[in-house]
Amino acid sequence: MPGRLPTGITVLDRQLGGGIPSGSIVLLSATPASQSELFLYELSAARGTLYLTSVRSVEAVHDAIERTPSRVGKPTVRDIGSDAPLDHANRLIRALPEGANLIIDVVDVLERQDSARYRNFLNELQTHMINTGGLTVLHALNGRAVPENRDMSEHMADIVFDLRTNVQGSEIENRLAVPKFRGGAALEETIKLRLAEEVAIDTSRDIA
Repeated sequence: MPGRLPTGITVLDRQLGGGIPSGSIVLLSATPASQSELFLYELSAARGTLYLTSVRSVEAVHDAIERTPSRVGKPTVRDIGSDAPLDHANRLIRALPEGANLIIDVVDVLERQDSARYRNFLNELQTHMINTGGLTVLHALNGRAVPENRDMSEHMADIVFDLRTNVQGSEIENRLAVPKFRGGAALEETIKLRLAEEVAIDTSRDIA
């Protein structure tokens, strides 16, 4: 059984029995208007991280990380959003060292490529993660234009984090579901989170 890699996010590590099995691919699905990037930034503090950005510029990602008040790391950020994003991502991933984090933010750009080529990319990524004992997080936007290959991402992922953000009047509620967890137990209940300066449990009482 593979060892567990702490995410560095206390609330998640506690719920997941100490972290995520090494070699795993995690799909983090969230609405574009959520603060889901906080998960990515805090994850970068746990170990060396390659952060592949497909939409925002390298400068924008660095600036956002530096302005995050919670504990974050100093990831290597590279832009793969130009021509041939799958090829560009593959070249960078092959150079990942043992036990490193890989973050792809957002994976939607890769999901919009040819299905056969995207399938090959996911299989090569999975093999590399298993061989190096690393951890990949695919940040996927669950918005108005979900790519056709999203089902493939969800199927190939070892773990799925589904972050739902609801706005009701003056209240914003974030709930994290973990419906899929290979190598562990999927959570039976959602976790109510507070996404402000850091990822934390929301201790406010649910109103029936």
